[in-house]
Amino acid sequence: MSGHDHAHDRVHEEGRPHDHADHTDHDGHSGPGGHADGHGHGHAGHSHGVDPDADRRWLAIALALIGGFMAVEVVIGVMAQSLALISDAAHMLTDAVSIVLALIAMRLAARPARGGFTYGLKRAEILSAQANGLTLLLLAVWLAYEAVRRLMDPPAVEGGLVLVTALAGIVVNVGAAWCISKANRSSLAVEGAYQHILNDLFAFIGTAVSGLIVLTTGFVQADAIATLVVVVLMVKAGYGLVRESGRIFLEAAPAHVDPDAVGDRLVGHPPVTEVHDLHIWTITSGQAALSAHVLVEPAGDCHAVRRDLERLLAKEYGITHTTLQVDHVQDALLSVGRAGEGPADGDGHCAEAHGPVHRQGPHAH
Repeated sequence: MSGHDHAHDRVHEEGRPHDHADHTDHDGHSGPGGHADGHGHGHAGHSHGVDPDADRRWLAIALALIGGFMAVEVVIGVMAQSLALISDAAHMLTDAVSIVLALIAMRLAARPARGGFTYGLKRAEILSAQANGLTLLLLAVWLAYEAVRRLMDPPAVEGGLVLVTALAGIVVNVGAAWCISKANRSSLAVEGAYQHILNDLFAFIGTAVSGLIVLTTGFVQADAIATLVVVVLMVKAGYGLVRESGRIFLEAAPAHVDPDAVGDRLVGHPPVTEVHDLHIWTITSGQAALSAHVLVEPAGDCHAVRRDLERLLAKEYGITHTTLQVDHVQDALLSVGRAGEGPADGDGHCAEAHGPVHRQGPHAH
């Protein structure tokens, strides 16, 4: 690295300001929410998930509604010999568990980062979402088995009792769904609980229809058919939760962000000549993070480039948690210019780049 590069890298050692004024948090307040060190690392303002205090009240109300009705429904389902009602009650049990998990996850996520947990316990909500998705899938398997068995050997079903109970369940689930919709559904934990309640609402609608059919026609298989319809909805919702939480655990980029497009956008900003070691991942719901090694022309201002790129990422991609290492390009790299090579001198940072190397002009991804 040249002496000019080291002059940039040692600004904090020589008593110069740390560029704190260039950082703005997600609410638009200037302050030390970001930091910059000599290598051009910066953290722009952060958006750290949901407000647990605002959401816990709504989740608790929904939990009370679900828990109270579930106990009543189990008794009525056994009396009416209705698999649809019993399955609804079982589903409501998972609803209650999903809300409890969301409440626990929100409390854990609110704890400050300390010790080895440098992000805190913010991913507790992702664990909750994955648990919710898995319970939906497992419950769907059990209900599908029971429904098929009852299609082949249907028991007598009290259609009138099923219809009345299902209509009451619709009212309860509409109230619970409304409560959870008032919470912040950008949290996967809250979304998982919401999907549980929503599927339960559909289940009660199907159960009410089946109860009406049994009451008016005597076609008792309608009870099992309604259960199978709900199973399909449960599989769809459960798979979506498992997929989204799995992407976060596997450090995938957010679904709406194309890392190659981001790399090309960054390298198109003069005087940037190369972007490599570009990583984009999700820390927790709604909180994307990015890190990259950026090389600029020898005459470029590393600090100005970093600030410009941070603003670009925040404005165009909504990524405000960034760590950008900005250095001047090496003469050897300028002369050779082969994709995949980093600085070759002893001070080089990336002897082997991780992932695609983005440069101006056509290049492989």
